[in-house]
Amino acid sequence: MADPTHLRQLALAAARTVAPTLREKAGRTPAEDTKSTLTDMVTAADRWSEETLVNYLLSQRPNDGVLGEEGASVTGTSGVRWIIDPIDGTTNFMYGLTGYTVSIAAEVDGVLVAGVIVDPATGDEFAAALGQGATRNDQKITVRPAPDLAQALLATGFGYQPERRSEQAEALVGILPQVRDIRRFGGAAYDLASVACGRVDGYFESELNLWDMAAGLVLVAEAGGVVTNLEGDFPQQDFVLATTAELHPELIKLLRSVKYL
Repeated sequence: MADPTHLRQLALAAARTVAPTLREKAGRTPAEDTKSTLTDMVTAADRWSEETLVNYLLSQRPNDGVLGEEGASVTGTSGVRWIIDPIDGTTNFMYGLTGYTVSIAAEVDGVLVAGVIVDPATGDEFAAALGQGATRNDQKITVRPAPDLAQALLATGFGYQPERRSEQAEALVGILPQVRDIRRFGGAAYDLASVACGRVDGYFESELNLWDMAAGLVLVAEAGGVVTNLEGDFPQQDFVLATTAELHPELIKLLRSVKYL
């Protein structure tokens, strides 16, 4: 089996190859195309970042597989697959806002074993490997001690389809009065890293893809948090709830009560 610590270091090295350029291009790169809707945008920088990351990783481990948001798909033979979001939070990146990140996870025989999230705007480097804990700039991080639900600061995001956004807004009407507040940073990976280092008490979002959350799932779990879908299973796609063990059942109950899907 590939060593999770080694895979974590490779992912971090790969992210460092693109982070300085992305920081320079942030706020100066227009949309090149759209995907699922007019608000689901992609830039030349997304495609450049993905190509650069894939080339680096496969130069180090040529038999690995790859799944990338912008279309990279390689069927490997080693049992290792890299799951890449070259710019998570493209809208923030286009507008020169913080909250965009480079997200890389390593999966071995279908199990997520390493995750790296790098924030080009601030230079923060989040990294985790299975059984090795989670770090921010090489310093150990843990989730924030759980407050009461009424004092919980949560993060969330919204789907791209207008009708889905309307449904999520209705659900927030029921959620907001029962918690401290809600933050919208703009990227799933950034939100998951924020849970892992204690910037927020929890994060929930639906309509996610594996590349949006793979690295963050490893980070939160290794930082002592809990990551599940609404059924309490480990998430693979669509919905994720990341929080502390103490808050988890209360948040599941709250999200179900407002019919958040």
